[in-house]
Amino acid sequence: MGRTGFVYHPDYLNHDMGPGHPESPERLRAIVSHLETTGLLDRLFRIEPRPASEEWITQVHTPAYVAQLKARAPVTGRTSLDPDTSLSPGSLQAAFLAAGGALAAADAIMAREVEHAFCAVRPPGHHAEANRAMGFCLFNNVAIAARYVQQRHGVRRVLIVDWDVHHGNGTQHAFYDDPTVLFFSTHQFPHYPGTGGVTERGTGQGKGLTLNVPMEPGQGDAEYCEIFERMLLPAADRFKPEFVVISAGFDAHRDDPLAGMALTEEGYGRLTRLVCGIAHRHAAGRVLSCLEGGYHLKALSRSVERHLISLLES
Repeated sequence: MGRTGFVYHPDYLNHDMGPGHPESPERLRAIVSHLETTGLLDRLFRIEPRPASEEWITQVHTPAYVAQLKARAPVTGRTSLDPDTSLSPGSLQAAFLAAGGALAAADAIMAREVEHAFCAVRPPGHHAEANRAMGFCLFNNVAIAARYVQQRHGVRRVLIVDWDVHHGNGTQHAFYDDPTVLFFSTHQFPHYPGTGGVTERGTGQGKGLTLNVPMEPGQGDAEYCEIFERMLLPAADRFKPEFVVISAGFDAHRDDPLAGMALTEEGYGRLTRLVCGIAHRHAAGRVLSCLEGGYHLKALSRSVERHLISLLES
């Protein structure tokens, strides 16, 4: 049984894309409230986030993109970045703090203060590309964390597992030709953002280290677990990651309004245990999990609870 860290900051609530937007501050309020009610929050080691420096943000994003966000950040109202994504006055601080939360979690894991950590951060990140925001995402938190553990902590090989219902196009783009990162994604297909076909497998030295598993609507716990066991586990055992990162979207839940998959809370627990098994075999148990999607508040909260229990019990 390992010690599990928890990253959260109230400034994450200041990113607000407007009434009715599914990626709302209520998502984190629901998670924290549920963890308090169940008593699970008291079992977690609190990790205080700090804003990420531009030095680390620009390992993944271009300096011009960061400058553009800073120039367009509003003092009042909202600035639209794409049809789904906008900036409010508190958005940019929240984004720097979200990426920084992942870095603080990485530091705590590498210092053995915790074995694994869950980052309850927003805005999410896996759609953000080097030079553009999209799909509710500003900075790619998991990609920044992966580069950070490599460059700050000397980790050579990182596995990123993305079980969000949407393909993590930004993460794929960041490491598509990189032999030091194995990117594995399950996602509803065809679905936003339209990427993630099975033929997208990387290029150059990274060829074969991008593994996309497009899934049909309606598939649930049994199908997900079979895919992880049949495809992820052998690939990870060949790759032998020294650090494991999860893009933990919970929008493949059967109750989620933005997709059509059929995972349950127990399914997320089973997937967590499978990923933790990889980490124990190869990465000294090190797992960093970052919140991505999940838009049915009760399903999201219960799924995060099950995810955390599985981390604690691993």
